Amino acid sequence: MQTERPFVMSIAGYDPSGGAGLLADIKTFEQLKVRGLGVCTAMTLQTESQCLSLKWQPLEEILYGINVLMKNYHTEAVKIGVVKDAQFLSEIVEKVKSINPETKIVWDPVLKSTSDFSFFDLNTISELENVLKLIDLITPNYNEYKVLQEFNLFKNAENSCSVLIKGGHREDQLGTDILMKNEKEISIHPTDKTSAYYPKHGSGCVLSSAIASHLALGKNVEKACRNGKLYIEKFLTSNPTLLGFHSN
Repeated sequence: MQTERPFVMSIAGYDPSGGAGLLADIKTFEQLKVRGLGVCTAMTLQTESQCLSLKWQPLEEILYGINVLMKNYHTEAVKIGVVKDAQFLSEIVEKVKSINPETKIVWDPVLKSTSDFSFFDLNTISELENVLKLIDLITPNYNEYKVLQEFNLFKNAENSCSVLIKGGHREDQLGTDILMKNEKEISIHPTDKTSAYYPKHGSGCVLSSAIASHLALGKNVEKACRNGKLYIEKFLTSNPTLLGFHSN
């Protein structure tokens, strides 16, 4: 029986509505019985339906925060959320790996908010190829994956990260996720097609932090993705508003 909770770090934006970013990640970590740490990449002002402003934190402060926390707490997994550009992401990933090369890294590549507020500098996407080699899993939605694919980032599957393509934006097989791992495609279907799934602010953040939690608990990538899907399904069916309830 496990008595110690592993540490998981969220490196993400602050959303004062609590629906996405750091606050949503920490809620998820607590439900899944891992201990959450947090480093803020950006301060935002947003509600569940719109993002009004964003202010990036200095990269030096982010790296310092990672350094302090990871040297004090053995961090099994890291979830990365909104980042400014490819260099921003690269320096964060390299800092994590320099402290503990065994730490699992999940990046949720938030390019735009649902309300069409831009986060990631799309002009730097072509620079992502090298940093993706250091990441264990990225979790783009269907539209984000198509953007990333245009830059041939996954042309060498043997030398890249695993990719979970979230199915919430698909026109066919809505809700079916595709895990691309070691040149294989694994379909992860909804477990209960009879339930009413309601759109949720921050659902991508919640899924990626749930997966990171299960990686920290010793699950492999496929099992972590499947368990993460079970968590997000409860989140999506928790109530009909855009702000979901967390439970496990």
